[in-house]
Amino acid sequence: MNGRVRRNAQRLRPSDDAATPAPAAPTRRSWARATIGLIALALTVGACSVLAGVVAQVLDYRAAEFDVAIERGVAVVTSDGVRLRSDVFLPKGAARIPTILVRVPLDKTTTNTAFATTVGRLWAERGYAVVIQGTRGHYGSGGRAVPFLDERADGIETLRWIERQPWYDGRIGMWGGSYFGYTQWVVADQVEPGPAALFIQLCSTDLHRMFYPGGAFSLETALYWALRSRGDRDDPPSVAMLERAAAGFPLRAADDRAVEDVPAFNVWVDHPERDAYWAAVDGESRPERLRAPVLLMAGWYDPFLPTQLEDFVRIRAGAPRHVAEASRLIVGPWAHAETVTLPAHGTPRNYRLESLAPSLPWFDRHLRPSAPRAGNDQAVTLYVMGDNVWRDEAEWPLARARATPYYLRSGGRANGAGGDGVLAPAPATSAEPPDRYLYDPRDPVPSAGGAMLGPRAGIASQRAVERRDDVLVYTSATLAADVEVTGPVTLVLYVSTAAAHTDFTGKLVDVHPDGSPYNVSDGIVRRAYAPRSGPTEIRLELWPTSMVFKRGHRIRLEVSSSNYPRFDRNPNTGRPIATETEPVAAHQAIHHGGDTPSRLILPIVPRAARAG
Repeated sequence: MNGRVRRNAQRLRPSDDAATPAPAAPTRRSWARATIGLIALALTVGACSVLAGVVAQVLDYRAAEFDVAIERGVAVVTSDGVRLRSDVFLPKGAARIPTILVRVPLDKTTTNTAFATTVGRLWAERGYAVVIQGTRGHYGSGGRAVPFLDERADGIETLRWIERQPWYDGRIGMWGGSYFGYTQWVVADQVEPGPAALFIQLCSTDLHRMFYPGGAFSLETALYWALRSRGDRDDPPSVAMLERAAAGFPLRAADDRAVEDVPAFNVWVDHPERDAYWAAVDGESRPERLRAPVLLMAGWYDPFLPTQLEDFVRIRAGAPRHVAEASRLIVGPWAHAETVTLPAHGTPRNYRLESLAPSLPWFDRHLRPSAPRAGNDQAVTLYVMGDNVWRDEAEWPLARARATPYYLRSGGRANGAGGDGVLAPAPATSAEPPDRYLYDPRDPVPSAGGAMLGPRAGIASQRAVERRDDVLVYTSATLAADVEVTGPVTLVLYVSTAAAHTDFTGKLVDVHPDGSPYNVSDGIVRRAYAPRSGPTEIRLELWPTSMVFKRGHRIRLEVSSSNYPRFDRNPNTGRPIATETEPVAAHQAIHHGGDTPSRLILPIVPRAARAG
């Protein structure tokens, strides 16, 4: 049944009955916080052994069955002679057993080693061989780290190496998020040997679209990723580094302004179009080519979200039937591997534990058919923000959601939260005065939260943004009843501009009764415009979401031409953006009413139709 709700769920628990509420457990929440801290501090194998037991207890895993033998630094030698360092965790006394492979694109720091050892023990104690392997240039492996381009070949050779091991029983699972997830997608079409189950988090098969959503560059995400990938470091890039990077022109020198030249960043900036580079990166990764069930875990504030949801839709429609029917999707209130604190709700959803919680039931189901059946049979599990509950669904997007337009209205003075912009259920029958603003690339609208990598992602107040004259604000009447928005969000605008090439941005906002505005989803579109053209219709695909706008709240839309540095800024010149140093300001206009019905289209889920 659609819409089965888990109320007051403190964690996404592997449960046979999806309607059973997970009890509030303050002690376990404190354990969870302590566990994450301990992972960062664990310095010895003994400490990791204890920690694995604590994590297993927090996650309600079945009891450990085996002691574990660890062989570190095992070399998997590739056909071109590169030694890929692999740590192998084996249950003592076990014979032929299924394998879980994790390919690590990080350096062998104290934190990363402790986490890998904890996870390796966690699964090996329960009957799995675990291979934790560094990708080229990482985690003690040889070779040079070049993002993306060697992972398919190295992954296939690693699968063949596992096949030759005496403990191999013919079944392999893979686990991990972000780049870890990429290492799974690039071998997802392999059989004999090939994965029998995948658990991919926060990653998709379309890297180009993740880096260039709507045609604009995901600047903060790319910077954070590139800077985090430099050298043997425990510490992620600081906010100060990111601010230095964003402080000037040209775009291509952002890495140099932050710290130093980072070749990966320059490559991504130099390839804005879907060209041969991205064809090589995305390669054979196609959802329809999947040959094993996959559990996809996504976050409402993650930059991979739109493409990851599209992967799920394509799997259900085009993968082999047994794969499509067994694959699952979980979407929670997370940024990229980060917990997001929800306004007016005191329990953040801890991503680190959530990413492990379903792994054992998932692998038991697909790699150990004789194991007791656990986990959730529903195709989709969503965290519904606002209601703050987990809910099971039969599909994505929801068939019962109704595309509902909210029309932009004003008297031509929608600038800022104090303007006269309105979101109305019906359009003006005739054209209204357009709303105008000046977009100056040297003074872009600053990002406040959003779907990006790093510490500035997630939910944030929009008060400062909405004081700006170059941000148009349209607000609904106060809601008399809850309104649930679950699904893709589309913004249709009729625009005119003095620029040859420019951007338009949109942001969906939840306004609380005290007037506090918080971002829900956003998007951008970048394109060229004919000189002196009349109003042009454009469509922005905002990030999908699941949010209940509560009674007494208001639904708000922000429109502008920048959201920086979540997206790079368009210099408005039409010249190559990567090297442009002389941006120009542009007068922008949003038209509404009559033949130019600008509108926000929300997927409204009727509350009467919601079960539970």
